[in-house]
This record gives sequence, C-alpha cells and structure tokens, in this order.
Amino acid sequence: MTVVLAELTKLRSVASTAWSLLSAVGLIVGVGILYATARVSHPPADPAGFDAVSVSLAGVQVAQLAVGVLGVLVVTNEYANGLIRTTLAAVPRRTPMLWGKAAVLAAVTFAVSLPAVLAAFLAGQSVLSAERLDTSLSEPGVARALVGGAGYLALVALLGLGLGSIVRHTAGGVAAVFGVLLGPQMLTGFLPAGLADDLYGWLPSPAGLAVTTIRPDPSLLSPSAGPAVFSLYIAIVVCIGAWRLRSRDA
Repeated sequence: MTVVLAELTKLRSVASTAWSLLSAVGLIVGVGILYATARVSHPPADPAGFDAVSVSLAGVQVAQLAVGVLGVLVVTNEYANGLIRTTLAAVPRRTPMLWGKAAVLAAVTFAVSLPAVLAAFLAGQSVLSAERLDTSLSEPGVARALVGGAGYLALVALLGLGLGSIVRHTAGGVAAVFGVLLGPQMLTGFLPAGLADDLYGWLPSPAGLAVTTIRPDPSLLSPSAGPAVFSLYIAIVVCIGAWRLRSRDA
C-alpha cells in the first residue's frame, strides 16, 4: 500500500499527467462528436448494420496515443531526472515498484476515461439522432462497450509503461507506442488482401478496440476475444519491462 500511495503522489505531482489526461478527454469527446457529425452528413445505406456506439467512441482510437505517451512518461521521467535512484533505494525490490506504478496508472486512466467515454456516447447519440441513427444506453452491449472503451485506454497506458521500462528513454518509448499501436496496420497494407484481412483482427489495436463495437464486424475478433488477445500483448510487454528493470541498473 505504501508503494501505491507513493506512486500516486508522484503521478499527481508531474504536469505531464494532467496534460496527457486532459488531451485524452478532449480527444475522446471531440473526435467522437466530429465523427458522428460526419456520419450524419453521409448516412449509411443500410441503417440496420450501423454501429452507433463505435461511431461515438471513435475518439478512443485517437486518445490511445495520449494515454500511451503518459504510460511512457511515468517511467522515463524518473530516469531523465535521476529520481529512479531514490525510488529504487526506497524500494529495493524493483518489481513491486513497477506493479505499484501499473496499478495507479491503470486506475487513474480508467477513472478519467470512463466519464469521458460516457460523455462522448451521449453527445454522439444526440448528433446521430438527427438521422435516427442513435441508440440508447439500455440497449444490449452498450454499457459493456463504454466500460470496455475506458478499460482499453487503461491497458494502453500499461503498454506505454511496459515500453518505457524496456526503452528507458522518452523519445524511444513514445516511438515504440506509436509503432505498436499503428505500425502493424500499416504493414498489413503490403500483404495480399486475403492474408491482411485474416491478420487484421489479431493486431494489437484492432483486437482491443473490438470491445467498443456492438454490431458484428467480420474484420474484428468478438468483443470478448479481442480484449483477451490485447491483454495478452500487454502482459508480455509489461513482463519484459519487469525483467529489464530487474536485470539492469538504473
């Protein structure tokens, strides 16, 4: 508990935390409204297959970059200013320190993201109602998608934490976050169409974002399988980060 409280104090005392979370909130809501407005301007030919929830949560796909960067900074800021030596002197066993950072980062990211996701949903549905494309919070799968969207962002923050622990440099960690979240989709563009379609749903970002859908999408895994695959990716990265933390001096 002492480690968790110490990590919470450090997270709150860094200006980058507030700016990253504020950026994430603005992107979740702002992009969601913009995309909903664009879809109203070009309504679908078949409204039955229209996923109003994923449209209003489109901002989650952009906000993931902000929270991923936050996760990197939680680790690399301490290496940059030398505070990591003080931290490790206070907590000689290194992995409890990393688990404390992970617990605080995930909890704070989820707590901030959930109201933003709900606001994006309500605002997006208000826009979509102009063409009667909206849905309600009581519809099956909607609550799961909203909570899942916030959970996805919490996992992305942990991805940044793991990559920051591996790389230990802010620029390299941020580049790694962008590479993991965006790079695989770009690379599949060079593959044959059939193979690219088969692989797409298993890529990190598409797998995790499957939880924000309520309509079947053949290009994605199911809303339960997708997050499970994404969680596995995160677990691997964080475990490698823990190994690096234990095997290398600060």
